[in-house]
Amino acid sequence: MKLVRSARQMARLSLRWQRRGTRIGFVPTMGALHAGHLSLVRAAVAQNDLAVVSIFVNPLQFGPAEDFRRYPRPFRQDLRLARAAGAALVFAPSAAQLYPPGFQTRVQLGALARRWEGQSRPGHFEGVATVVTLLFELVRPANAYVGQKDYQQALLVERLVADLRLPVRIHRLPTVREPDGLALSSRNASLSPSERAQAVVLSSALIHGATRIRAGERNAARLIDGMRRLISEAPASRIDYVAIVEARTLEPVWRLRGRVALLVAAWIGRTRLIDNLLVDVP
Repeated sequence: MKLVRSARQMARLSLRWQRRGTRIGFVPTMGALHAGHLSLVRAAVAQNDLAVVSIFVNPLQFGPAEDFRRYPRPFRQDLRLARAAGAALVFAPSAAQLYPPGFQTRVQLGALARRWEGQSRPGHFEGVATVVTLLFELVRPANAYVGQKDYQQALLVERLVADLRLPVRIHRLPTVREPDGLALSSRNASLSPSERAQAVVLSSALIHGATRIRAGERNAARLIDGMRRLISEAPASRIDYVAIVEARTLEPVWRLRGRVALLVAAWIGRTRLIDNLLVDVP
């Protein structure tokens, strides 16, 4: 497996592969790889001629009060895991490689980015869209792989690719979970043992909401109230939002029909976690 840190070298390699007709599968990450990331890497390996993984903790998508400095960076372990999953190359640039002196450009997003995570984390999605656009230009993938756990982010990347006519197909793969239901996240490592035990309330609330929908409940307000009560039972929890939205537009729904997304975001202690579940209303 090759390690590349230079943006210029990455661009040269990808252009050479593209000219040879080599199909590149790409998995953009911020490192701290877990089984969810590795499922994306294995899909990229299986469906392409070679797989590239990026490891870059993107400063543009962290707000001033967020955990950029605390974000885990087990780089050597990440390299071992990427190699074991079959990655041919890891692209791990510095911030100066992607944002050299004088860098000013940002990718601006529309209505899809304004609610939920966009409202709770101002500027976050602009940072995501900017780095993803840069990475796609440097890596030139035919296929890119993202997880459903960051559902709003996945939709925005899909929208970005469609709107800018970028020549890459986005594959959104299912959330990978612990046996007790907790969605895998790099931030889980920040939870204390007590907080880790309590964090399962997020997935429990989603399952509770989905179960009530399948049993016939169609009133979103009642469903949201029940999900909030369940999360609030965890002493370390502090809810940011609980929402039921139309699955493609992320607009709130009050009377359920079609496909909906159940969204939750909450702090467990000092760690902010998000999760979601898609439900086809019977």
